[in-house]
Amino acid sequence: MTRIEELFKRKQHKVLNVYCTAGFPKLNSTLEVMTALQNHGADLIELGMPYSDPLADGEVIQQSGAVALQNGMTISILFEQLQAMRSAIHVPVILMGYMNPVIQYGFENFCAKAAEVGIDGLILPDLPMYEFESEYGAIIKKHQLNLIFLVTPETREDRLRKIDELSSGFLYAVSSSSTTGNNKDISEQEAYFQKLQEMNLKNPILVGFGIKDRPTFETASKYTSGAIIGSAYIKALSNGQDVDTATKAFLQTII
Repeated sequence: MTRIEELFKRKQHKVLNVYCTAGFPKLNSTLEVMTALQNHGADLIELGMPYSDPLADGEVIQQSGAVALQNGMTISILFEQLQAMRSAIHVPVILMGYMNPVIQYGFENFCAKAAEVGIDGLILPDLPMYEFESEYGAIIKKHQLNLIFLVTPETREDRLRKIDELSSGFLYAVSSSSTTGNNKDISEQEAYFQKLQEMNLKNPILVGFGIKDRPTFETASKYTSGAIIGSAYIKALSNGQDVDTATKAFLQTII
């Protein structure tokens, strides 16, 4: 059983996945941020690999990625930073990023290295289902990584079930068709979350985009296994406090 499977077996509700950008706020902040998240209540860590053209990311995460790139963050440096990760980090860790830099690194090399350092899964928003099935899925499975697909309120039911069939670990349910950090009221999406629950999908569901505080976390968790927080945490890291203090104060407002 993988670390992600163990997590969802142990905890069916209010699973908290927190996104952080590798190399932000400083190049060497990555493990410090991950340790603070683990110590203060995150169940799962989604580690973003900064990229110059992040299609699904809103302004806050884009800015953190730009800072990380200016700091010198690359995939190679990230893997160096994560080499001894599992001596300190015990929660599941997912890498989130885009296909262009991963392909430039070498897709199989990337998956092999991710598995070697103890990464549990991947979120690659611009990896099409067809290419996953025909080319990349076999490589991901070979290295025993979970691949988490995104679904939206506009995803047709037949396509949603196909995505559920191909995904492993969990499904990332985007709360609305927008970018991360949107200010839409997710309470308006309760019918969508309820529909997902009633479909009895094989994968647990975590809701992302627009989760920023305890009320939005509670709303997202009402019909699903939990939620993903990104932009609100990145903002908290940007307030000038040290990483541990900022992380503790922020997570206390969520859980």
